[in-house]
Formats: sequence, C-alpha cells, structure tokens
Amino acid sequence: MSRKTVAAIRLLVLDVDGVLTDGRLHFGPRGEALKLFHVRDGLGIKQIAKAGIEIAVISGRKSKMVDVRCRELGVKHVYQGVEHKLFEFERLCARLKIKPSACACIGDDVPDVPLMGKVALAFAVADAHAEARHAAHLVTKLPGGHGAVREVCDYLLANNGPAGHQRKARAR
Repeated sequence: MSRKTVAAIRLLVLDVDGVLTDGRLHFGPRGEALKLFHVRDGLGIKQIAKAGIEIAVISGRKSKMVDVRCRELGVKHVYQGVEHKLFEFERLCARLKIKPSACACIGDDVPDVPLMGKVALAFAVADAHAEARHAAHLVTKLPGGHGAVREVCDYLLANNGPAGHQRKARAR
C-alpha cells in the first residue's frame, strides 16, 4: 500500500466481534453476553485519534459493553445492531464530509466484505473468514481480540499518517 494512500486516511471503521474481540460470546448467569477487549487495542485507538484520525464502530450485534468500552476510549461514532454496514458507513461519511477514499476499515467476516470493498484501505484480522481475507488489502499477523487493531493503528501511524504531517508542520 502506498504511503500516499495511508497518509490520506481520516477515518478508521472497526467491527467488534472478531476484530475488537476474539469473536467468542461468553454468557453470564443472567444471559448477558460478556466481551473481552485487549488493552493494547485501546491504546492504539487512542493514539490514532490523538493523531487526528476519526474512529467509528459499526457492528451487527448490540452490546452495552461495547458502549462502555467505546465511551472509555472516546469513540464518538458507535453504531450497533446494523444489518447493512455499508449503508451506515456511507451515511457516516456524508455526516463527517469524508470520502471513502480517505477511509480504512478492519473486518473479519462476510458481513464486512461490502464495506471492505468501498474503503481505500481494508484490513482483515489474521483469523478472518477466507472471504474477508480475500477482500482485504492487508491481513494482520495477530488475530481479532489479540492486538490486531493495535497492529493496524501502529501501521497507520508508522506509514506517515496524519501524525507524521502534524509533526512536520510543528517542526517548520
């Protein structure tokens, strides 16, 4: 992927189950679904947000735990229970006035594939379904829920993303 494409990224869209989590659902005694999030993913999200990249979560499932975690990380754009992720993504782009050519996403399964085909830079986690891996521009080394999001965040920052532009501007 060219540095120019990576440097143009202004929005990163994340799936939850299988990306921010390992995709397994744990049910508590009252039937509530429990989700485990990796702390390194959270720091990566905070770092790219600080660098000027907007973060959005678009998930097919609903979970109060996702709301809590996103609030904790400062993620403002959280859409859950979304059947058609591409439609929600296009609405978000219109609201933020960001073109899909300035967007990246991380997916892990078939419902993510239409969105992955629309963005400039699509990532699949290492343990993603074959269709998602095929649709991705890049596949992480780490599986979902085990630091894959941090890997993507580090990639965006290391490859001259907005933080690089901000540092250059301050140095002048």
